[in-house]
Amino acid sequence: MARERRSQASQLPKYQQIIDYIRGKISTGEWPIGSKIPSQRVLAEQFGVNRSTVITALEELTADGLIEGKMGMGTVVVNNTWTLLAATPPPDWNEYVKSGLHKPSLTAVKKINQDEFDPDLIQLSKGELSPDIFPLEMMKHVMDKVTRELGRFGYEEPRGYYPLRQALSDYLRRQGIEASPSSILIVSGALQALQLISVGLLQRGSTVLLEQPSYLYSLHVFQSAGMQLAGLPIDQHGLKPDEIIKRRKQENSSILYTIPCFHNPTGILMSDSRREELMRVCETERLPVIEDDIYRELWIDAPPPPPLKAKDRHGHVLYMGSLSKTLTPGLRIGWVVGPEPVIERLSDLKMQTDYGASSLSSRVAAEWLASGLYEKHMSEVREQLVVRREAVICALQKHMSDLATWEIPQGGFLIWLNINGKISMMELFSKALRQGILLNPGNIYGQEPEGYLRISYGYASLQDMETGIHRLSEIIRSLQSV
Repeated sequence: MARERRSQASQLPKYQQIIDYIRGKISTGEWPIGSKIPSQRVLAEQFGVNRSTVITALEELTADGLIEGKMGMGTVVVNNTWTLLAATPPPDWNEYVKSGLHKPSLTAVKKINQDEFDPDLIQLSKGELSPDIFPLEMMKHVMDKVTRELGRFGYEEPRGYYPLRQALSDYLRRQGIEASPSSILIVSGALQALQLISVGLLQRGSTVLLEQPSYLYSLHVFQSAGMQLAGLPIDQHGLKPDEIIKRRKQENSSILYTIPCFHNPTGILMSDSRREELMRVCETERLPVIEDDIYRELWIDAPPPPPLKAKDRHGHVLYMGSLSKTLTPGLRIGWVVGPEPVIERLSDLKMQTDYGASSLSSRVAAEWLASGLYEKHMSEVREQLVVRREAVICALQKHMSDLATWEIPQGGFLIWLNINGKISMMELFSKALRQGILLNPGNIYGQEPEGYLRISYGYASLQDMETGIHRLSEIIRSLQSV
């Protein structure tokens, strides 16, 4: 019967298929009143028609009183079948959407998040490793071993699966961090750790100090919890600690967030001497630190200096790690290390939020770490990063040596491009997208509006990187010649 209905639908004129599609979305409540419907271009691509066919369908829906074009908003839903019949209209969900406490993503960030799943785009923005690097056969082996040994499993204890925390304790000891399983919390990725910290440890109205630019500016984790961000300058050695003292005198700063290893978006590796200085200042100022160390294992030239947490003797540092950038984001496994009272507080909040991380993912992660396979995998990842970094640097030197400057990163998979001259980064972003390239403009990271791009060499194929950077250079030249 369903096949028959699909067959009948495909025999309808294209404009009628569009009408039925939009009516269906409205009548089922998927597109409530106030919703903006897809653009004519998107609908034309979706149904494989030209825009005139789409316009015909939209005109009929407008005549029926279901949709309406509004200045500056596009075409929105103004009625549904029920409101045309009923005296009392249903709730306007659009008002509820606008009223939520958590701030929406920046428009550019939202667009990037959507387009990162488009297989037709060259992904120079994607902050993860390529599927080509994913250890598929070894993952199958690990999952097979886990499932063969699997017994009954359900919710985990508040801090997370104990064998995973034990494996992490052993692993972190090799990084210079002494952390018993009771001082480790398993979270669903490092981002969840930040969300728990924002609502569980900090007061509304407080200030979070961080590098500027920073990945944290592209999110609204702390701002949605009633806090503000205050950027600190960085140089080639990382964040400048003397700026912390100045800021502490000016405002009610409550905590410092930093990415010392292969910083996102600049790729900078904080030197060991700078780490020592930073810890000394934070201890003197009694300023707690969130150390986001998710890129640590992605070193290329040499292992990075010990973590800030390894230098922490007084419980100043909350340390965050994750498997998302090194193994796979699909496991949704990260961790927080800190004083036991803090971990207890955060674990209680996590239980209130989702009642614990995935039991199955936790067992898979524990096997990777405890067996030594994770470190073997990271050795192979670094070999791939050597090749990828060389490829992206060669492409940049070939196509963009006169258009931009950059530093060669010592690890990670990010390059911070400083474009010569003045051009609009958002115009560059839009033009690149139209030519099949997805970029991350620097302003989403709190950088000045113009002049910077973040390029990832972790995800795209080597051929796509060459093609993408070549096209990017041509777009930049065209914008500079205007």
